[in-house]
Amino acid sequence: MEPRISIITLGSRDLQRSIAFWEAMGWSRKARAFESIALFDAGGVVFGLYPVDKLAKDCRLPDDRGQFGGFTIAHNVRSRDEVDMCLARAVELGAHLQAPAHNAFWGGYSGYFLDLDGYPWEVAFNPFIPLGADGRLILPD
Repeated sequence: MEPRISIITLGSRDLQRSIAFWEAMGWSRKARAFESIALFDAGGVVFGLYPVDKLAKDCRLPDDRGQFGGFTIAHNVRSRDEVDMCLARAVELGAHLQAPAHNAFWGGYSGYFLDLDGYPWEVAFNPFIPLGADGRLILPD
């Protein structure tokens, strides 16, 4: 198996509302011919939104995430100011500020918002793992 993550798909309770949120956050929807799923280019990984009941059925799992689904999604940015701006924009568009931006224990600066379907997104500036010109993390060896 080659080390690669191709698509991260989140189940959405209201697909059109979620699409509108992410487009307002500046993400560009691709492959619009697929009406039942929304796909966004996320810098080398595809971010997908799909109705949560259909996603659960496809996985053969119950549609019951509980309070915490056991994972987060991180969006790294180039500065502390970008963390603040991104969190503010998400809240302005209806997201819930779960953890305000703060100096993180690992030496960076981050905060969390819950998107419209309750998924936790970390917005982070990490001075130890910079972003390349293409927006991808440059991981040290």
